[in-house]
Parts: sequence; C-alpha cells; structure tokens
Amino acid sequence: MKKEVKRFRELIKEKKLIDSSLGILQWDLETTTPRKGKELLSEMVGYLSMKSYDIVTSEEFLNLVKFLKANEKELDDIQRKEIDDMAEEIEKISKIPPHEYQEYSELTAKTQGVWEEAKAKNDFSMFKENLKKIFEFNIKFAEYQGKKDKKIYDIILDEYEKGMDTEKLDEFFSALRGEIVPLLKKIMEKNKNSKISCINRTVNIDEQKKFNRFLSEYLGFDFNRGVTAESEHPFTLNLDKNDVRLTTKYIENAPFSSIFSTIHETGHGIYEQQVGDDLQGTTLATGGSMGLHESQSRFYENMIGRSMSFWKGIYDKNIDVFPVLKEINIDELYREINRVEPSFIRTEADELTYSLHIMIRYEIEKGIINGEIEIDDLPEVWNKKMEEYLGVVPETDRDGVLQDVHWACGLIGYFPSYALGNVYAAQLYNTMKKDMDVNSHLENGKLDRIKGWLRDRIHIYGKLRETAELIQEITGEELEPKYYIEYLKEKYSKIYDLD
Repeated sequence: MKKEVKRFRELIKEKKLIDSSLGILQWDLETTTPRKGKELLSEMVGYLSMKSYDIVTSEEFLNLVKFLKANEKELDDIQRKEIDDMAEEIEKISKIPPHEYQEYSELTAKTQGVWEEAKAKNDFSMFKENLKKIFEFNIKFAEYQGKKDKKIYDIILDEYEKGMDTEKLDEFFSALRGEIVPLLKKIMEKNKNSKISCINRTVNIDEQKKFNRFLSEYLGFDFNRGVTAESEHPFTLNLDKNDVRLTTKYIENAPFSSIFSTIHETGHGIYEQQVGDDLQGTTLATGGSMGLHESQSRFYENMIGRSMSFWKGIYDKNIDVFPVLKEINIDELYREINRVEPSFIRTEADELTYSLHIMIRYEIEKGIINGEIEIDDLPEVWNKKMEEYLGVVPETDRDGVLQDVHWACGLIGYFPSYALGNVYAAQLYNTMKKDMDVNSHLENGKLDRIKGWLRDRIHIYGKLRETAELIQEITGEELEPKYYIEYLKEKYSKIYDLD
C-alpha cells in the first residue's frame, strides 16, 4: 500500500503543477495578456489541459485508483476522500474523447477574449457562434456520462453542487420568487420619490485601489499570500492557500461598485487561505461546493459589508483611509448601499433583487439545454425576462446578455450557486449570531473573531466534507430558504419602514 500511495501522490503532484500552470495562464488571459497574444495563450491552455487529462486517464493512474479504492479501509480519511473524488472525475473525464477535451479547453480560453471584445463593441453576433459551441460541448459531455435516468441539465448542475437538480431548484426559486417579488413591489411603491444616490461620485482609481486593499486586509485577507489585479469581470483564483489572487473592476464614477466586488472576492479568498494545512498537496486543498464557496463571498459582501456595524467600525477608526467617507453621513451611506432598485447589472444588484438576476440566468440555461431557447434569440429572451422579473429592459447587450463572463468560460450550470450561496450564508449567519455578538465585533473591528468562526467550521475542511453534511452539522438543519427570506424581510422592512 505504501508504494501505491506514494506513486498516487507523485502523479497528483504532477497534475497539480500542470493545473497551477493553467491557473497562471488563466490569470494572465484575464488581466494582462494583449489582445493579439490571446490566441497563443489559448493554445497553451489546450496543450496543458491535455497533459492534465493524460495523467488522470493513463492506465497507470486508473489502476492505482482502482487498487486504492478496493483497499480504502487501509487509507486515512483524507486519502479515502481523494480516491473517491478522483474515481468520480475519472468516470466523467475518461468518457470524453481526447481531441474533444483539448478542443473545448482551447475554445473556452479563446472565447473569454471574444466575449470581452464583443462586450466592448456591444455586438452579440461576435460571441454567439462560440457560445453555441460551448453549450453543445456541455450537452455532449453530459450525454457521455450515460445517465439516461437523469436530465442533461441535472447532470451539468451536479458538477457544481452535488445532489442539486432542476426539481429542487424550481421549488427553491419558486419559494424565493413568492416572497421577494411582493416585497420588492412594496419597496418600489414606498421609494418612488427617492433622491439621487449620494454615493455615486467620481473617485480617482488609484484612491479606490488603496481603499480596496485596505478593505481586503481589514477583513482578513493575507497579502503575504495573495495579490490583487484588475479584470473586466471580477474573479478569484487559487493556486494553493499561499497564492490566492483576486481581481476587481474599477469605475471612476461608481466607487462602491469596486468596493463590493472587492469584499465579495475577499470572501472567496479568505476561504481559500484558511484551508487546513493537512490538505496541502492534495486535491482537497480548495473550497467545497460552489454554493458553499459563494456563501462565503455573499456573507462577506452582504451580511458584513452592507451592515451598519461594519461601517461604524471604519468610520470610528479608519475614516482617513478613504476621505470620501467624510463627505457622506453614515446613515445616508447605510441606506444607499442597501438601496433597492431594479437594475441591469447582476454584480451591482442590491441584495433583494439579486436572486431575480440568478433566476433569469437559470431559466435561460435550462431552456437552452432543453432545446426550448435558441442562442440566436438570447438577446430578445434575456430582455423579456428582465422586464418580467425586474421591470427594466437593457438598452444594450453590453448591459444585458453580454454582461457575465461565465458562459464564455464554460461555466454552464454555475449561476444557481449564487442563489444557493445567499441561502447558505443567511442560514450560517443565523447560527453565528447565536455563538457571538457579531455586531459588537464588527463595530470594534474584530473581524478575526468572525474569520476564526468560519475557519473552524467550514474553511479548514476544504473539499474533505460534503456541503450538505457541513450545513447540517453547523446549523442543525438541511438547506433552509426561510432564514434568507426572514433576513431580507427584517432588514428591508426596517430600512423602508414597511408595515
């Protein structure tokens, strides 16, 4: 057994080195690569993706996993979970023909540049052919798994949140819609004569960068093990817990856009930096399911970042780091960062309407996968759904169907993770408040207490524990949307003085 485990570790290390190289290329593609250089980097991504594919589909690796799986009683918990996960990955990836795997890897790498240019030029036609291919590949890859008892979209969803399917999501979104839409109507009626926002002001990008770095560090992100950069769409990349990279997008006349993007990505980054040391070098040394990962970013962005207590802590002790705050009354700031107003852009949406943006994307993905929506019709479909759910219609595709990078990356089925993340976050927050005085810690700048609570219950486990198991253990319940709904009702009823 020792010999087999040692060889397994050697091959996993080789795979992780290749995957980390792919991560660096991905980072470069989205931050610094010149437009004409993206073709070469896309080919490099395809080449290295095949090297990673070759390792996990090699006869030696297949035999090793099979042997260790058969003798898993002799393995420790970490080794057993690794072998189980690798057996699942092999089952999926080995059914994909090598040339298709490489073609898809190159396609998604290339399409991110195509998307960025299409968005800049407000030209969906530049993007749609690549998007068609990406959806076709995802459908094909799901069909290769041979799970004839499952819907294609359910197979795709399972990649991001194990056990999640359209039946559960339809019920889940129906519950949210039934509560959020009426609350939104009440607020819009109450808010129809609201003033122009006091926080939409011009702030030099360098000044924004300085404050955003302060915020990340203040929240607990370790810059000895992390960096930040700019990208068209904010994201977090982890090579391992000692190299975690965040990006944001800066808009000179909308400084709070980058502030909340930064807080969101910092939540992801703290999760990755707090993965247990015992998982280093394994395939488990990263965050768990995408819903759980998004729960951390949404918790930091909303439960912390949009709370009065958090900003009191900054106003009282650190207001000099961002002089603009001196011009804004804290009560006005709190109301403005929690202003409810249907808008075009998901990443800038308020807490209440955010899940409606996710529903739109979920219904569109499901429609495309089921053959009910054509890619050519996406702009029209998108705008109709925006009008139906949010009462606004984008004037440009840049503010509509082209706003998100996820489909260009091949992340079909990822969007529901954001809504699930909101629900997990509220459920965890409800439990956290029973264990500590969260508001007091925020007002006194003791973010380490909150960070430590999350570390000990979630972060240290990486991918070792299943999300459903962790949520049940921490909160005493399975996924329960009522805490998110109660949180929204209580918060916004107070802000808007609703009956």
